Amino acid sequence: MNIKPEEITSIIKREIEKYEKQIETVDSGTIIQIGDGIARVYGLDHCMAGELLEFPNNVYGMAQNLEQDNVGCVLLGSEEGIKEGDIVKRTGKIVEVPVGDALIGRVVNSLGIPIDAKGPIKNDGYRPIESPAPTIIDRSSVNEPLQTGIKAIDSMIPIGRGQRELIIGDRQIGKTAIAIDTILNQKGKDVICIYVAIGQKQSTVAHIVNTFTEMGAMDYTIVVASTAADSAPLQYLAPYAGCSMGEYFMNQGKHVLVVYDDLTKHAVAYRTMSLLLKRPPGREAYPGDVFYIHSRLLERAAKLSAKNGGGSLTALPIIETLAGDITAYIPTNVISITDGQIFLESELFNAGQRPAVNSGMSVSRVGGNAQIKAMKQVSGTLRLELAQYRELAAFAQFGSDLDKDTQRRLEKGKRLIEVLKQDQYSGMDVDKQIIILYTAVNDFLSDIKVSDVKAFEKDFLEYIDTHHRDIPKSIAEGKVLTDEIKSNLEQAIAEFKKIFLA
Repeated sequence: MNIKPEEITSIIKREIEKYEKQIETVDSGTIIQIGDGIARVYGLDHCMAGELLEFPNNVYGMAQNLEQDNVGCVLLGSEEGIKEGDIVKRTGKIVEVPVGDALIGRVVNSLGIPIDAKGPIKNDGYRPIESPAPTIIDRSSVNEPLQTGIKAIDSMIPIGRGQRELIIGDRQIGKTAIAIDTILNQKGKDVICIYVAIGQKQSTVAHIVNTFTEMGAMDYTIVVASTAADSAPLQYLAPYAGCSMGEYFMNQGKHVLVVYDDLTKHAVAYRTMSLLLKRPPGREAYPGDVFYIHSRLLERAAKLSAKNGGGSLTALPIIETLAGDITAYIPTNVISITDGQIFLESELFNAGQRPAVNSGMSVSRVGGNAQIKAMKQVSGTLRLELAQYRELAAFAQFGSDLDKDTQRRLEKGKRLIEVLKQDQYSGMDVDKQIIILYTAVNDFLSDIKVSDVKAFEKDFLEYIDTHHRDIPKSIAEGKVLTDEIKSNLEQAIAEFKKIFLA
């Protein structure tokens, strides 16, 4: 076979023209140690803190410790099948979660992956789980109420849109119940709710989702669940993921409520992660930056100024105490970060006062700014009268003879406490709350037996709905108790008492 040299050169030229050079450069490293959901990787010289790293078997990790000769990573999935010597690649991205309207009504995990078997989510893009909090200039003061529907809270410890109000107390005394009632009460109020479950039992989360579904709250709620079965890194990421989803709506000028249930378990997950990463332990074996992980999360709650769209993100973190000890490490930390706390007490809960809010130790640092004027008018003396009642009740236990004024105050206090009792899932509109509190505070219940107060309240509000519908309507519209409304209300009370006492 005779091949001419010019033919060979033409073939080579043609091949050279067709040849496309594709060299993919990937910054990668080698696993030198793996176990307990922690991997140490050698060779990732340009890795960023918090960067997403790709491990074999389609598992991702997050860079946490940037040390001199290796990078300490936490795995965001199972470590099964991953061994020492495997290659780890950088992605160049910080951990992100999907955001958008399509998430509303869904149950997702800490990475925004749906876990409710309703198919994939068409998101409107991604948002990093960690982002800087709005600056002082970007914010405006908290001045709009966020109604919880719970009389004891809306009257004495009001929450405003953009506030951070801590719910604190021992286990099983109704902390989550307050948060759930607040979410249920946002129906029709144009507030998007995000419930973040951290380290809870799967059965508990399923029960809460069922409640939301039955009550129609899933139409405006996202549930971010990182259950007790999930690894510590996933539990640690959950509240940041929920906050990022909320910030997306806040930046569009919408109002968002985020419940973190609960930050005690979040701190424990972070402690687990930090100790496995060999970070030095501090008080109660928590790492030194445990305050910072909560402050940078809660500081992202804000009421934005009108120039920035006027949206808001309200945070309700929950903290569990042991035997009512609010001086422990995590409770004192979070109390100092938030704008007030709702303190629930086991003794009140066991005595049948539910919600078991201790009005003396609970405080809202936003105060009357987060209340409408009509509510301020009726609740002004409420906290003081309850404090006096508690003091007198403790004194009266000794059984000494009491003067008339003391007896009157004790009787009034008993009725006030009875009025502030409220069942779960029975949120009340603010106009109805004002009507019943006005009745109690102005001593119209003195001739009603304490045992009949609940029945009186229920029947009286029904009577107002049927015979005096203009009273709640004028309170809701004007947001102030005028002399005319007061006289109409007192007339209605007198009419109804005749019927009730008969």
